[in-house]
Amino acid sequence: MTSRERVLAAIDHREPDRVPIVLGVSNATGIKMGAYRRLKEHLGIEAEDAYLYDWPELGTAKIDERTMIRLRSDVRGVLDREPEEVRARNRRREAHTPFIDSWGSGQTEVQPGVWFPGVHPLADATSIDDLEGYPWPDMDDPTRVSHVKEEAARLAEDGRYAILATPWLLFPFERAFAMQGMDKFLLNMALRPQFTEALLRRILGLCLRLMGHFLDALGDNVDIIKIGDDLGTQESLLISPEMYRRILKPIHAELISFIKERTMAKVFFHTDGDVFPLIEDFIELGIDILNPIQTSAGKMANLEELKARFGHDIVFCGGIDTHRILPDGTPSEVREETKRVIEILAPGGGYLVSSVHTIMDDVPPENILTMVDAVDSFGRYPIEKDS
Repeated sequence: MTSRERVLAAIDHREPDRVPIVLGVSNATGIKMGAYRRLKEHLGIEAEDAYLYDWPELGTAKIDERTMIRLRSDVRGVLDREPEEVRARNRRREAHTPFIDSWGSGQTEVQPGVWFPGVHPLADATSIDDLEGYPWPDMDDPTRVSHVKEEAARLAEDGRYAILATPWLLFPFERAFAMQGMDKFLLNMALRPQFTEALLRRILGLCLRLMGHFLDALGDNVDIIKIGDDLGTQESLLISPEMYRRILKPIHAELISFIKERTMAKVFFHTDGDVFPLIEDFIELGIDILNPIQTSAGKMANLEELKARFGHDIVFCGGIDTHRILPDGTPSEVREETKRVIEILAPGGGYLVSSVHTIMDDVPPENILTMVDAVDSFGRYPIEKDS
């Protein structure tokens, strides 16, 4: 099979020749720059350092093609960008000063070369009037998506890889965190629900505007659209299931309906943490692929139950632990964990191998390569389990 055929079979809940690998195509499935540099050095590959979204402060590498081939990644990515004016302004800014995006939120340098969300322009907003006077971003700026049509067409003409497209919107919940700070927005959800719903609706409208331009530029040259909102922690949800269903689920429903009305592409939803109580909601919303299956978080560790209860209705992507196994495990432990996850999630299709979120700088190159090589060893169909 080609990589694209392999991915399409798996997301259609059929068994391809081997389990597909999803690496290097978004901030949720990527590799941080430090780990990428060591991987290139380990492989003897000379390629320039580049960043996803042309955004160095994000810290996620744009993986060169030779390394993508060695990683056996079955997908290639198409991304949007911040407007050229915003990128140029940030290139000109004084070193070590905050990175400010088109929304007015941004990141501060917490230690040399390490950036963290720290600029929240609506931190003190509590009323709908505060939203009316804010200078919201221009989602019609053509430089956000001017490259998308050509890149998607090139990948489609090549035809080898599944196209996973990821517009960098920081989807409604996470964008609200960026605008207010997580603690203040969550407090407002409890104390000022009308205000938080108005803020989410304002953000959604802008997300839909950009998504429309992005989908128009892609045309039919896309297989998967990645969206997401982090909803979980290591032990629970950030908000109650009831609050999710009352406030945020209608926002997600509108976003997903907008996408499905305009493309045949599958919807890939990224949400960290223990989101087990919401998986039935995700299926009801029409989410096709759930990522990253954070096996270190609460009930998401119970892969057998995930597969038995939900495996016919949703595709799982991820599952290879970045909390302990990939950074601190031996290559033997990485190999055994990859084998274990495949044996549980892969039978019958419906599984895409990936790390749990981005591969961080503390992951050695040997463990990255062991993970993908283990897929080649143990991910060939039919999946054979040890007795």
